[in-house]
Amino acid sequence: MSTTTITQVWTDKVLSKPHTLKSTQIRVEEQEIPVLDTSDIPLPPPSKEPSEVLSIDKGTPDSHVPRDPRLIRLTGVHPFNVEAPLTALYREGFLTSPELFYVRNHGPVPHVRDEEIPSWEISIEGLVEKPITLTFKQILQNFDQITAPITLVCAGNRRKEQNTVRKSKGFSWGPAGLSTALFTGPMMADIIKSAKPLRRARYVCMEGADKLPNGYYGTSVKLNWVMDPNRGIMLAHKMNGEDLRPDHGRPLRAVVPGQIGGRSVKWLKKLIVTEAPSDNWYHIYDNRVLPTMVTPDMSSQEPSWWRDERYAIYDLNVNSAAAFPQHKEVLDLASAGPFYTAKGYAYAGGGRRVTRVEISLDRGKSWRLANIEYAEDKYRDFEGSLYGGRVDMSWREACFCWSFWSLDIPTSDLENSDALLVRAMDEALSPQPRDMYWSVLGMMNNPWFRVTIAKENGKLLFEHPTDPTGPGGWMERVKKAGGDLTNGNWGERQEGEEIIEPEPVQDINMKKEGVNRVIDLEEFKKNSTDESPWFVVNGEVYDGTAFLEGHPGGAQSIISAAGTDASEEFLAIHSETAKKMMPDYHIGTLNKTSLEALLKGDIADDTSPTTPRDTFLTPKSWKKATLIKKTTVSWDTRIFTLGLEHADQTLGLPTGQHLMIKIPDPTAGGAIIRSYTPISETNQRGTVDILIKIYFDSPTLPGGKMTTALDKLPLNSVIECKGPTGRFEYLGNGQVLVGGKERTVQSFVMICGGTGITPVFQVLRAVMQDEQDPTTCVLLDGNRQEEDILCRIELNAFEDMDKVGKCKIVHTLTKGPENWTGRRGRIDEELIEEYAGSPNDQTMVLVCGPEAMEKASKKILLSLGWTESNLHYF
Repeated sequence: MSTTTITQVWTDKVLSKPHTLKSTQIRVEEQEIPVLDTSDIPLPPPSKEPSEVLSIDKGTPDSHVPRDPRLIRLTGVHPFNVEAPLTALYREGFLTSPELFYVRNHGPVPHVRDEEIPSWEISIEGLVEKPITLTFKQILQNFDQITAPITLVCAGNRRKEQNTVRKSKGFSWGPAGLSTALFTGPMMADIIKSAKPLRRARYVCMEGADKLPNGYYGTSVKLNWVMDPNRGIMLAHKMNGEDLRPDHGRPLRAVVPGQIGGRSVKWLKKLIVTEAPSDNWYHIYDNRVLPTMVTPDMSSQEPSWWRDERYAIYDLNVNSAAAFPQHKEVLDLASAGPFYTAKGYAYAGGGRRVTRVEISLDRGKSWRLANIEYAEDKYRDFEGSLYGGRVDMSWREACFCWSFWSLDIPTSDLENSDALLVRAMDEALSPQPRDMYWSVLGMMNNPWFRVTIAKENGKLLFEHPTDPTGPGGWMERVKKAGGDLTNGNWGERQEGEEIIEPEPVQDINMKKEGVNRVIDLEEFKKNSTDESPWFVVNGEVYDGTAFLEGHPGGAQSIISAAGTDASEEFLAIHSETAKKMMPDYHIGTLNKTSLEALLKGDIADDTSPTTPRDTFLTPKSWKKATLIKKTTVSWDTRIFTLGLEHADQTLGLPTGQHLMIKIPDPTAGGAIIRSYTPISETNQRGTVDILIKIYFDSPTLPGGKMTTALDKLPLNSVIECKGPTGRFEYLGNGQVLVGGKERTVQSFVMICGGTGITPVFQVLRAVMQDEQDPTTCVLLDGNRQEEDILCRIELNAFEDMDKVGKCKIVHTLTKGPENWTGRRGRIDEELIEEYAGSPNDQTMVLVCGPEAMEKASKKILLSLGWTESNLHYF
């Protein structure tokens, strides 16, 4: 028998197939091994690595990642979460090409260059006798390599069905959130053994290199699972013989067979041996099946639900789906043969084998046994190496791959049925349930897979439960028709069952009981003044005089609405709580003729000056600016530059105040309105710069409505602006205006986090740029990671230019790197007490940041003796 080296493991027969093969450019010691016959094992499908970055990705943090355009995007442009079309995935066969392999990314893909791979490091730390750091090169050269077929499945597979019943906190996967590949790399047990875990160690925590809003992605599995060779837990650097591609964890990932994909951490950087499960945010708030009675509100208000380890998901549950009949497939009975072959997939978790797949055509009254193909078993008889890894499965009975089922069904039976039902069972005799178990994250959805059959003009029309590409599927159709999808009959009404009328949306009544006053246009105009600001919402008249001083947005917010129909911005900005307060200010109804005149703009204002205006903003009308530039500050932060009406125009925004911006809502129609504080100089002409953090979709929460919409706007888009708004204004030299009342301060304590820095930055800059201003400032800036610190160059410059000790800036990080020399942790009582000093009337505390930070700081400040009059929250 001829021989070859370990770096060439394909036979001539295999190499003659149209595969694209790549190998990591690290030389492994050559050994003489036999050339092997691979004709009896499933081989990867033809694969062609994408070479061009898609235009849709070029404006995102993933602009370095080429991708296949066939993949179905489930979370918009970014982050990248995709599944293949189910038919294309099934037709590839047992193994999936990397370009069609499903992707679950929580944020940007780390950009790992070729030259960085050999020195890529992974640390093994925690409860180990010998903490070590290994390079990628050492992992390839110092440890035995294995190759094994493994199916990875997202815990959200088939979630769109749950979202159709009731929206969960997760996005809508179809039935193709799974894929199979040959993974190559060392066993994780060998890596852990090299560090010698201590006796009390119980878990292995994993952490990736992907930087996310809540730190790096991480999770954990039990140490005894890792050390059990039957579990097959490994590190992988190859996939179907190719180096891992960026979306799949390049250059190194964990692969945990039989468990949900969320445990197989990509871009692996750390293995931490611990006594308890991971405390990583994504381990706690992701990949859990909470009890079905827990609502989204309950899960938000009671965090204890998330920390109950009983609800964490590890092993997959048994599941199946039909690939044929396809969704929207049409079978012409005139030309159809006597039999139709139904086909699909099934899988189970924890290494358990799928032992049966059954098909019913009579609503589950009787079942037919389908044929099952176990392609994974063919590797058990294979002896030798593939892709530089030893295939060693002859002794292992665990099953970690999907299986394909098929059944020839008489066409006449399909014609006489209204639905094809599929269910699978594993060797623990765990069958798929008939009914859905809805949960707040929409994970592990595995009820019987149902394909409806409709008859029309001699043809059979097949329909899957949902369509991952958009609207469609029998579940959505039934729900729109008033069917109850939880009634045990797949939403279809039985004889005598009443139609379920959807509950009407409960509008909040903003009218005062007993008020029947009708107001005409003349009376409304007469009382629409700065001192008596009457305004209209949904045809009702409100008097904002009593709320001028107490309004969170300042008196100007109400004054700006005087004499206008404020419906759009009021309803877009204000919470349910604010709406419930409105009856206190309701004084009557504007008559129909007057309302029509008001909506037509019959009340004159300053919107049409005869000469170009020196300042852009006006308080009572929206002005059009143009998006002329987007500057990427970090993966989730941008500076949006807006062009004003002419090059010599200033914005007209006092220091410390905000402007409202309005853009079209791309999903629900109408408009989105939010307030922001620019970071550009107040006297800047022609343009304004606004620093904004983009809140992308997360596994449990939808992204920020405004920020994600802004991020997708193309250049030259029109953005409407209005203002100023806000209760606070810095006049200079320690003079401040709060709620229209002037006062003098000697110092500011500024507490901020994230993009909350923008309003305090404006005040700090005004102080520091005026050499005659004696006011002192202390800025406490809290962030997660060093990369999250915004305006850092400018803040450093303020400290550098300070010669008289009037500026002190303190950064604190909750996830600081090892070389971080600043403060660590959150902005807490110790930090505030240290830098804020004793409460006094000459110091004002300015706070802006996430709601949790603002609440915590307020509680601390009040406990330290500060009074509400000395605190201002932007």
